[in-house]
Amino acid sequence: MTVIDPDTQAGWAAEEEDDDMPLSTRLSIADTLTLGNAICGFMAVYFTTTGVLIPHLTGTEDGGMARHSAAMAVILMLLASVFDLFDGLVARKLRASAMGAELDNLSDLISFGLAPAYFVVTWGMVAQDANQRVSVVAAVVVLLAVILRLARFSCVTVPNGMFQGMPSPFGALTVVAIVLLELPFLPTLLAIIGVAWLMVSRVEYPKPRGRLAVAMLSWIVASMAMLAAWALDAPAGQLLLQTGCALQVVTGAMIPLFATARRVNTFRDNRREARAAQLP
Repeated sequence: MTVIDPDTQAGWAAEEEDDDMPLSTRLSIADTLTLGNAICGFMAVYFTTTGVLIPHLTGTEDGGMARHSAAMAVILMLLASVFDLFDGLVARKLRASAMGAELDNLSDLISFGLAPAYFVVTWGMVAQDANQRVSVVAAVVVLLAVILRLARFSCVTVPNGMFQGMPSPFGALTVVAIVLLELPFLPTLLAIIGVAWLMVSRVEYPKPRGRLAVAMLSWIVASMAMLAAWALDAPAGQLLLQTGCALQVVTGAMIPLFATARRVNTFRDNRREARAAQLP
């Protein structure tokens, strides 16, 4: 029979617990916001399924109900982007747990990867001129682009204040805006693939901080209002929705042009400085 000193046994147990426990397993305020992001993404899929896809498949669709559910799904994605914006701000101001980065990536995958990809699949099944199989391929491309972007973000260091590639929230909302524009199938498909390419590209996008964060938040609130007007069939609601979607797409297309122009100007300035340094 082996005799173990109780004090020694307690010490060993404490050491094992310390080795097994991570730095922090308690959810911080930022983590709670991140989980709100994930919930919004899941509920966006729920509304897309119950209010748009199922009524279409069962032949019980009502234009108003489908419009309400589609608007609610997009509003939830917008709300997820608000949570995503504030969880980073709160994490920088307050305490961030050891799980924060992982929770953020997983939540972003649901809200800005799965939800918009599922929205594209549903569009391919509901729209009259869409090709269901091709739209599934486009949705897979969007999902893979978000996965690759999130994975690269976790292991690549980029200049402070910049993102490399279109941020996944911005990309998701741009994909949804392209679908809501109700363009012909081929231009819609090409635009969706173009957004997916921008998400995995090396084009630099500014991080939403300071005035840019305020502008982004204001745009999200305005977009929610336009979606609500469209869902409630308000006067000029369709026009407001089309205008908002067009502005979203144009903004997504213009940022790479500005980034390219800035790189060209920086390259020219560096060459001028190099030439000036070589002169006697």
